[in-house]
Amino acid sequence: MRNVLATLAGLVVGMVFNMGLIELNMSVLHPAPEGLDPMDPEQQEAFQAYVDSLPAAAFLVIMAAHLGQALIGGWLAACLGGSRPVLLALIVGAISLAGGVMMMRTVTGPPWMMVELPLYLLLPYLAGRRVARSRGGG
Repeated sequence: MRNVLATLAGLVVGMVFNMGLIELNMSVLHPAPEGLDPMDPEQQEAFQAYVDSLPAAAFLVIMAAHLGQALIGGWLAACLGGSRPVLLALIVGAISLAGGVMMMRTVTGPPWMMVELPLYLLLPYLAGRRVARSRGGG
């Protein structure tokens, strides 16, 4: 039960971090047009037009949000969980990866954003290994 709760906590905290950076990006750094709702399927074309207008710096913030979700969430799950910190971190990373792939299928960004896909697993793996080593587990 501890591992399940740790994984859920990692997912929730990671998603909050992700959504916080995305909201900062869309509201402050690169404001979206008034009334644009990215979750509304009827506004998909308008949202894609907004995404197409974004500078590369906006995509770096988006990448930091996505990978931060995997890293921070994976690290937290590893810290809170029991004897399998790397596995717990990788579960968070795999779920984050699935969300990233779903988002890439919905909204088309620049091709170089694909570099983040393997990092969804690498970063939480490294976080989990760090936690395991700090516990003396190798």
